[in-house]
Amino acid sequence: MLVLVGAAVVVACVLGGFVLSHGQILALWQPYELLIIAGGALGAFLSANPPKVVKAALADAVGLLKGPKYKKQDYVDLLSMLYDLFGVIRKEGLLGVEEHIEDPQSSSLFSAYPRLLREHHLIEFTTDCLRLMVGGSMNPHELEQLLDVELETHHHEALAPALAVTKMADALPGFGIVAAVLGIVTTMSQLDGDTSRIGMHIAGALVGTFLGILLCYGFIGPLGAAMENRVQEEGKAFECVKIALLASLRGYNPKVSVEFARKALASHSRPRFQDLEEHLKAPRAKAAT
Repeated sequence: MLVLVGAAVVVACVLGGFVLSHGQILALWQPYELLIIAGGALGAFLSANPPKVVKAALADAVGLLKGPKYKKQDYVDLLSMLYDLFGVIRKEGLLGVEEHIEDPQSSSLFSAYPRLLREHHLIEFTTDCLRLMVGGSMNPHELEQLLDVELETHHHEALAPALAVTKMADALPGFGIVAAVLGIVTTMSQLDGDTSRIGMHIAGALVGTFLGILLCYGFIGPLGAAMENRVQEEGKAFECVKIALLASLRGYNPKVSVEFARKALASHSRPRFQDLEEHLKAPRAKAAT
């Protein structure tokens, strides 16, 4: 929602300042200049990126309107799910989780967290890591290196749409200059005409430069930055899983392993220790009765 609020503030301040300085708002309405700039930038965006990145960029832009992908309750559920997994490992050994990781959709453990179960990439990352722990006989240092490589690859793929949008934003001032140059060409071809029309053409050409810069720094550039921030925020869930699994492999008990993971979360999304403690105790208290 802040994306829309920010865009509204940009429009209000830029156009409001222009009008208050006695500018004519209709002078900025240059649809052909906008066609050159927006159409050229869109065409370059489609030429530079594969279809997968184009679709992901559209999905990520729409996703910004929905707020953060993982909220505080989602992190509580994630930590609880990890705690349950570590509890099984502590009681039955690593082989005890094998039936759960082979088919998470039918697992009673994973099914207890339906919201997380819909996050296929996160669940796949978790189960793949557990498979390595079950059958790989890897020490924590080796597993950490492997997980770092996987997280880097995932982060690079997730960041590609945001980088593509940012590059398109960087191209907008250039297309604004193209529109301005074409406007000057039109003006030069009508030098023998009415001076008022010549002035209108020059103004239109300058508006082309203005629109290119405004779209870059006022709209598309911030959109790309917001998409990048969202990717960084979503990566915390994967980092959380990695830290918890490594702590468990190093021999820490489930509560300590989960606490290591909780510490990796940002302060605004990190559940309090007391809240997490109560959440972990509640289902087990019910089960005991």
